Amino acid sequence: MRDRTERACAEVTRAVIGMDGVAGTAIGLKDGKSCVKVYLEREDARLRAKVPSSHEGVKVEVEVMGKVRRRPADRDAHGSRRNRTS
Repeated sequence: MRDRTERACAEVTRAVIGMDGVAGTAIGLKDGKSCVKVYLEREDARLRAKVPSSHEGVKVEVEVMGKVRRRPADRDAHGSRRNRTS
């Protein structure tokens, strides 16, 4: 089952990752079963309609998470400066 989900995730990722508004993809759980998650930057009905509801028997879930921003390397998860000793 895991291999099938990983293949589905890879194929769904290739299909959606270049779409404007798609923030990323991952393997997740829905109702205790493996699924592919597609994360959107914003709610967009047209974009949602382009994402398949399943791929080769693996459920695809869409979630809105907002825009992903890269954190500067010298900051921790809370935005505080890291103490560099080296």
